[in-house]
Amino acid sequence: MQATPSEIRPEGAPQHEAPPAPEVLWKPTNEQIRTSNLGRFMDFLNDRRGLTFADYDSLHSWSVRQLEDFWADLSAFSGVKFHTPAERVLGSRKMPGADWFPGATLNYAEHILTDGPGRGADDVAAVFCREDGQEITLTHGDLRVQVGRARAGLQRLGVGVGDRVVALAPNAAETMIFFLAAASLGATWSCCSPDFGAQAVRDRFSQIEPVVMLAFDGYQYGGKTYDTTAAVAELSEQLPTLRATVLVSYVDAESVVPGTISWTDFVAVDGTLEFEPVPFSHPLWILYSSGTTGLPKAIVHSHGGIILDHIKALGLHLDLRPGDRLMWYSTTGWMMWNYVLSAMLVGASLVIYDGNPGYPNAEVQWKLVERHRVNFFGMSAAFIHASMKEGILPRERFNLSSLKAIGSTGSPLSVDGYHWLHDAVSPDLPICSISGGTDLCAAFIGPAPTVPVWSGELSRAWLGAAVAAFDPDGRELHEEIGELVLTEPMPSMPVSLWGDDDGTRMQETYFDTYPGVWHHGDSIRRTIRGSWVISGRSDATLNRGGVRMGTADFYAVVEAFDEILDSMVIEIGSGDGRLLCFVVLAQGTSLDEIEPRLRRTLREKISPRHVPDVFYAVPAIPRTLTGKKTEVPVRKILAGVDPELAVKADALADPRALEPFMRLAQELPKPPQR
Repeated sequence: MQATPSEIRPEGAPQHEAPPAPEVLWKPTNEQIRTSNLGRFMDFLNDRRGLTFADYDSLHSWSVRQLEDFWADLSAFSGVKFHTPAERVLGSRKMPGADWFPGATLNYAEHILTDGPGRGADDVAAVFCREDGQEITLTHGDLRVQVGRARAGLQRLGVGVGDRVVALAPNAAETMIFFLAAASLGATWSCCSPDFGAQAVRDRFSQIEPVVMLAFDGYQYGGKTYDTTAAVAELSEQLPTLRATVLVSYVDAESVVPGTISWTDFVAVDGTLEFEPVPFSHPLWILYSSGTTGLPKAIVHSHGGIILDHIKALGLHLDLRPGDRLMWYSTTGWMMWNYVLSAMLVGASLVIYDGNPGYPNAEVQWKLVERHRVNFFGMSAAFIHASMKEGILPRERFNLSSLKAIGSTGSPLSVDGYHWLHDAVSPDLPICSISGGTDLCAAFIGPAPTVPVWSGELSRAWLGAAVAAFDPDGRELHEEIGELVLTEPMPSMPVSLWGDDDGTRMQETYFDTYPGVWHHGDSIRRTIRGSWVISGRSDATLNRGGVRMGTADFYAVVEAFDEILDSMVIEIGSGDGRLLCFVVLAQGTSLDEIEPRLRRTLREKISPRHVPDVFYAVPAIPRTLTGKKTEVPVRKILAGVDPELAVKADALADPRALEPFMRLAQELPKPPQR
């Protein structure tokens, strides 16, 4: 079947004249298109269904119109291991409540721990690199033995289908082993990074009533060792449903926490590696929202939804192949830890780093790329911008010949960031900037190996993701900033929020703004090229004189200054409210010195309307435990809301960062009472 012309260009017309097209930084060759996993998938569709697609856009259009065919074909192409076949692909298309692959059973861990391309017994599963230089390499044979032992340990503790197993854990081999053992049993996993405070961990874990906890005696970060044994003891007592805590002596071989089981004893007995078949929608893991204003939402994702969506993302869009090595820095408290783990679904090997990625400088990560012959290096946009400010030139300092692609996520990557990667790393590599979120534990906008990369833009909405930008009345926008929505369901959408038995909180969180449509909470613009530009969180969008501007655009200009390490912009009031800009200055820089240049540059690059009324220098910008700027809570505090109601201190990486904002709130004129 040949695609029609209307299927291969963006639907709808731009609402006003489009800005000039940005520079194309990478374009695939015909050979790269033909041999990509995406190209092979298109050949598969031709053989299976007689479908012929003119280009990526026609394929994407088919994938969101024919959801059942697309996801069925993807599962067949990728060899998903169903124990029981599905009655159909989509029992209900309604959102919320889409019913994917009803009747099917499978197991996530089985797809990683069974033999296949890139997963032979002698193939490397993962290399674990610690900040202090220690390294551990696990082959798939090693991994299977260790998971079998951990599985036996969990069975001795009575863990079975549906039980919750949690971890307060760094990026260690034991963390991955414990998770896969739990998943093999049909237990549900949840994890917090060890730098979370005990209260923040308790707020998350207490909701889901775990039966076993994995914990570590400490972790290393920024050249320091942190002892977490007191927090482990406290949590073991304050989580009443725990049957046992398993302790890994990670930084001190002599560490002991009374009442815990040592990792050595826990994995002392060989076990049989088996896999409990569970329904497609059975809970695999629980992730958490930031919890800045209340208890964090406990977001439940399914075995089947994660398998399918992650295979699509990592195999088709990032084009990972069996034997490729992926390194994408993340803590265990960020969804990217889960995402990266899934690279083993497509036979890729992992290089995992535990510690501060920028200590003692950003070159540490590039050294690992060289040392371990990494093929795909992913990082946060913040790390890219920090590398740029340090003035490092990785292509001149390191052998990066193994690299096939570079990734970015966490926050929008600036145009300068794109150009730094192109110039300082390689002009020949695709820059794979992706956008998604914890809510879906997935990305839905990013690269496609058959589509160019434009500076500052995400190339395409991904297959099966019906992405749109909506105005407040639910009309689709083009070349205008709107609300990011998904108009059709995806398998990785959460099956529930834990404890939300009647679905009320799920409805309020994602579907109240546009009934029957997923509202993600980001500001986004679709270009005439079909690419996308993320502008930041929509609840932090600046609206000066009716002109809407995403905070990402503002930060791209301000943080391009070498003298500025971090920033936050807040609008007090609406429409023509006051615009306040807070900056963290590099040592030796004064605000008086830099403010005139800041004002001039913002006027020229953004607009005269978006030049702040006042600039303030602060020691730090308040961020969540996963590194997100807390614009909305700060705005509430500056508007006079009690800080304890505006934000939970234990949801912040550094609660002290709020203090200057709290002092300023006392000095600012209060808005008129209505």
